[in-house]
Amino acid sequence: MEEEEEAIGYLDKVLEDEDDSEPGTPTSPGSPFSASEKGERDAGKGLEMRKLVLSGFLASEEIYINQLEALLLPMKPLKATATTSQPVLTLQQIETIFYKIQDIYEIHKEFYDNLCPKVQQWDSNITMGHLFQKLASQLGVYKAFVDNYKIALETAEKCSHSNNQFQKISEELKVKGPKDSKESHTSVTMEALLYKPIDRVTRSTLVLHDLLKHTPSDHPDYPLLQDALRISQNFLSSINEDIDPRRTAVTTPKGETRQLIKDGFLVELSEGSRKLRHVFLFTDVLLCAKLKKTAVGKHQQYDCKWYVPLADLVFPSLEESEHCPQVHVIPDHELEDMKMKISAIKSEVQKEKANKGQSRAIERLKKKMFENEFWLLLNSPAIPFRIHNRNGKSYLFLLSSDYERSEWREAIQKLQKKDLQAFVLSSVELQVLTGSCFKLRTVHNIPVTSNKDDDESPGLYGFLHVIVHSAKGFKQSANLYCTLEVDSFGYFVSKAKTRVFRDTTEPQWNEEFEIELEGSQSLRILCYEKCYDKTKLNKDNNEIVDKIMGKGQIQLDPQAVQTKNWHMDVIEMNGIKVEFSMKFTSRDMSLKRTPSKKQTGVFGVKISVVTKRERSKVPYIVRQCIEEVEKRGIEEVGIYRISGVATDIQALKAVFDANNKDILVMLSDMDINAIAGTLKLYFRELPEPLLTDRLYPAFMEGIALSDPAAKENCMMHLLRSLPDPNLITFLFLLEHLKRVAEKEPINKMSLHNLATVFGPTLLRPSEGESKGHLTLASDIWSHDVMAQVQVLLYYLQHPPISFTELKRNTLYFSTDV
Repeated sequence: MEEEEEAIGYLDKVLEDEDDSEPGTPTSPGSPFSASEKGERDAGKGLEMRKLVLSGFLASEEIYINQLEALLLPMKPLKATATTSQPVLTLQQIETIFYKIQDIYEIHKEFYDNLCPKVQQWDSNITMGHLFQKLASQLGVYKAFVDNYKIALETAEKCSHSNNQFQKISEELKVKGPKDSKESHTSVTMEALLYKPIDRVTRSTLVLHDLLKHTPSDHPDYPLLQDALRISQNFLSSINEDIDPRRTAVTTPKGETRQLIKDGFLVELSEGSRKLRHVFLFTDVLLCAKLKKTAVGKHQQYDCKWYVPLADLVFPSLEESEHCPQVHVIPDHELEDMKMKISAIKSEVQKEKANKGQSRAIERLKKKMFENEFWLLLNSPAIPFRIHNRNGKSYLFLLSSDYERSEWREAIQKLQKKDLQAFVLSSVELQVLTGSCFKLRTVHNIPVTSNKDDDESPGLYGFLHVIVHSAKGFKQSANLYCTLEVDSFGYFVSKAKTRVFRDTTEPQWNEEFEIELEGSQSLRILCYEKCYDKTKLNKDNNEIVDKIMGKGQIQLDPQAVQTKNWHMDVIEMNGIKVEFSMKFTSRDMSLKRTPSKKQTGVFGVKISVVTKRERSKVPYIVRQCIEEVEKRGIEEVGIYRISGVATDIQALKAVFDANNKDILVMLSDMDINAIAGTLKLYFRELPEPLLTDRLYPAFMEGIALSDPAAKENCMMHLLRSLPDPNLITFLFLLEHLKRVAEKEPINKMSLHNLATVFGPTLLRPSEGESKGHLTLASDIWSHDVMAQVQVLLYYLQHPPISFTELKRNTLYFSTDV
């Protein structure tokens, strides 16, 4: 079910990408290069990237062929028993389940056998577009497979229930490991393998995007790859139309078209326990539904739990709320403990993967992680949102932001201003309405608590400095304050609160806040009137009794915000105007690299010179600072994010440069943020970045690859290409940062935060390089910083990388980039 949903989303993405731009266009809008300059610059590099894309795709193609082989393996013995007196399956069932698998296997085996020698004996004039064109021309076989896919799954499921022998076969098919892998076999279910061909077409299409991007337009392969991509796109479009049926209209009792106004996942407190619900607000009715468990391959369906016609819906007054059931709030330390458990399970999963653990053990851990995340999702919201049906029952939802609560309330109240009639839906009408929810919904995914990685998020990473100045437009004196919320990977979190300005119509707060942004795109400001009436306070019930006077939201436009100067703005909310200023600081702003004039110290001196002089693998300064942070700073809130005192950092710098004997005494006495700041300064002041100027363009290209296998191949190849002192130091730092992130529930430093702090420090090219590499237009500049963060995040999220394994394990070929 989830895989099918994911596939639909994946297809949509590929098609959207195709609509946006013609792949391989020499110059993209806003590029600082002319087509000819860019062509010359990219030609050589493009051909190098082609090798990496192709070898990565070849590796994943080998895995795919092994999966198809594993699927075909039981087919022959099953066919042999079909004609005996004790058949496991009938010939008809075998034909349905294994439909077109043999044909798909033969197509890919031929493609692999033809492409493999070309990649292994690489030549820059090599042509292989005809192989991709032929592969695309055989997509008709996939069309037949997709049309049969659901019935194949259903047949396999029925046969498993009715035949123990087949159930055992289908639960554990052995897939051969790749040639270079230590794993000889892995166990996979038949259901998972039957999904692989659907996934494969989207993978091939992404690879064609990548190949076209890195193929010069005058190369003989270019028109062939374009043709292959066109065929693949048309094929994906046809599948999309089959999977996504036309939306049906739903009518109201008055005969007008009923429209969906708003929907989302909310936590309902029902019969004393918390339940996750999908709530749909239509023009005349609020419907609360639950996702039904359905068999794999079937569309998701909803079960209606209850509905309230808007004509009958009322919000209870504060006095009535006091008689409502108490909301049991989970203590913060329990929520933090659960976050720690999730963090620990995540690292266990990584260890199991790194040690090539059993897939069952990994699945068990993942299941446990999901259960814990789901618990967190249900138990963290604490702000009550009550709804009453004037004919009887009351309902209680719990939300995580007061902004959401007022949005739902306002949306309902706006619809209630129209001429609405009370009604009762028949069971058939209710079924039709609930059935329409799946097609009409705008929110598709359950909001899991651990933030999903979003490579495409154009949000800001760094710090937003906000000064809330004043507000005007209040009709009468009140006690007023503001709160600030920002989104963090799609979820809004309250980050700051001004003091209460008493008894005024024109509050003057003039308070400054530093708000951390992690891919944030919006800032919300809520203005409240403080309630001091003790009879109305109901803190046990977690009710916010303060009245929202106004609320507003602004998009954080990177170009407007990312300047050194304060940017003043006004947000209007229900006739109230709040005046504020913003300034965004990314941690890369002071990353100028200036080589040291004297070569005796360590700051501003090449890392190879320092390690050779010290006869060490990792510079002494790096080892000592990391050791000290791990000893007493790993649980420090905001470690590496909060700045140390500048004079302390300069004092440490002088001591390390002079190789003073008192270094260790000084380190043990120094504030831990100053030591963290000294380590960052050391990497920042290297004459060239730790990941080198030479490889910088290739890192930028590699992280932009769409195909996971090509990306993995390219990113590991780039690490192998680093000089040994740089690579060993990088791997040493990487493991340290992972250990810091394991303490995220305490130190609030996630892998994303650490990548944001260190990415530009380790990657930003030195002055001369960056001028040659890019004109510093602000949009390109911010995109570059985002890419630098993504490169480090890729390695931080990767299972442990061993220096010796990396040097030994080369995929298909090795080349200098």
